[in-house]
Amino acid sequence: MKVINLNDLNGTDNDVEHGNWRSRRFVLARDQVGFSFHDTVLYAGTETDMWYANHIECVYVYAGTGTLVNRETGEEHPLAPGTMYLLDGHEKHTIRAVEDIRCACVFNPPVTGREVHDEDGVYPLLTEEPSPA
Repeated sequence: MKVINLNDLNGTDNDVEHGNWRSRRFVLARDQVGFSFHDTVLYAGTETDMWYANHIECVYVYAGTGTLVNRETGEEHPLAPGTMYLLDGHEKHTIRAVEDIRCACVFNPPVTGREVHDEDGVYPLLTEEPSPA
């Protein structure tokens, strides 16, 4: 069993900030459970291009507002508390945050925590050894 408070992640290697967003990662590939789980904030007034070519991501918005844009189709979807979106087709997308958007995110395959978005917004597919018991 693993129990972590969000604040316990502050300032650790699992607390990643990258300009437009901050992601605190509760569960990573080294935990060997088949997914990673993150609490992410996309900052108000920012626009972030992403494309998870190597991962499926499921996102649940629990605070803030903005817009999700599918860059392949041009479709726009409002983001607000209670909205879930699933990027199961590796869609190129943009998040436009009007307010700070707080969301819970699940990735499969799990991320290691060392990934950095490349120029296309893609996370590379990295692997991780299990953490010691």
